Amino acid sequence: MQDTHAVLQAKVLSTIHEVKADDWDSCAGNSNPFISHAFLSSLEDSHSTGADVGWMPQHIVIEDNNGCVLAAAPLYLKNHSYGEYVFDWGWADAYERAGGRYYPKLQCSIPFTPVTGPRLLVSSKVPEIEYVRLRKSLAATMVDLAQKMDISSIHLTFLERSEWEMVPELGYMQRIGQQFHWLNRNYRNFDDFLSVLVSRKRKQLRKERQKIREMGFTFRTLRGDEITESYWDSFYQFYRNTTEKKWGPSYLTKTFFRLLSERLGDAVLLICAENAGKPIAGALNFLGNETVFGRNWGCDGNYKFLHFETCYYQAIEFAIQHGFKWVEAGAQGTHKIQRGYLPNTTYSAHWVADPNLRHGIERFLDEERHMVKAEITALANLSPYRIPET
Repeated sequence: MQDTHAVLQAKVLSTIHEVKADDWDSCAGNSNPFISHAFLSSLEDSHSTGADVGWMPQHIVIEDNNGCVLAAAPLYLKNHSYGEYVFDWGWADAYERAGGRYYPKLQCSIPFTPVTGPRLLVSSKVPEIEYVRLRKSLAATMVDLAQKMDISSIHLTFLERSEWEMVPELGYMQRIGQQFHWLNRNYRNFDDFLSVLVSRKRKQLRKERQKIREMGFTFRTLRGDEITESYWDSFYQFYRNTTEKKWGPSYLTKTFFRLLSERLGDAVLLICAENAGKPIAGALNFLGNETVFGRNWGCDGNYKFLHFETCYYQAIEFAIQHGFKWVEAGAQGTHKIQRGYLPNTTYSAHWVADPNLRHGIERFLDEERHMVKAEITALANLSPYRIPET
């Protein structure tokens, strides 16, 4: 058992490769693939992150005096606010119009990944009684780093609620948002899931799925090395089609996707829609211990209902078949509600150096929290379930 009362030392890493994968993953665990050394190194090695794209690694590790890694946190120095999904553009604009310098800032998150998960990681070798102390040490180390570098702010996004609740005493402000998640209530199959929906919604989903079958689409679920280079080539083009249509520049490089199969293995799930044996659309998912995480989607054309089938219904079927408890369908999209995905609260925390900017953001967040809570309640009332989800 690790003696965490020994002298501790915090280090800032300019690349994830400065820490051994086993040491990092002893802190990250295996419940969430996005915080793994494999995922973060794939981002770096594919040049999806790095100084040249405004995501400069500044990962933190805390070691004891024997060099044993006790805690870690994914951290980036950023000169923009792209790829985060918790928006602070208004804060940056207001501060810079007032003569301040908002960028660079520190971002504790998983790039381009609006998925809740731990951000303040503690080694499984550490006694449970020391978890909170080490988590707070990571958050405090970020503040020390920001002050030494004269950084305007720190942003911990999509962190777990337990982390969110502990950081205000270190000067972080609390923010909430919402996403749509599907809960598997021990369904035997998709029809069993449909049976708990109100009649009108049940008929709608069946109609949508029937239309897909009538158009002749078939689906493949591919994991790990089953995703061959040709499938990755097709999916990358689908991904580019989506980003060019909606967001402009693509954040993720082709090399990134190819590294995923190699480094994350069966934690990578590609649901591919085909027509006459030719891939026409794809949904990229990642698998945690109990969750199917829906991430990227793309298509080679405009096919009615195909997005719903590929991203939502196929993911639900996979979760039921393989015993996953949750399907998280990513950011935004109230259209997910009628397909069984209900609103869930997400959390972020923000530290701001300038007291004047901090005061303004605090007032904004107080109002925003009330609005988000009211919105979640209103959206939950649109639930398609005959019996409310619990």
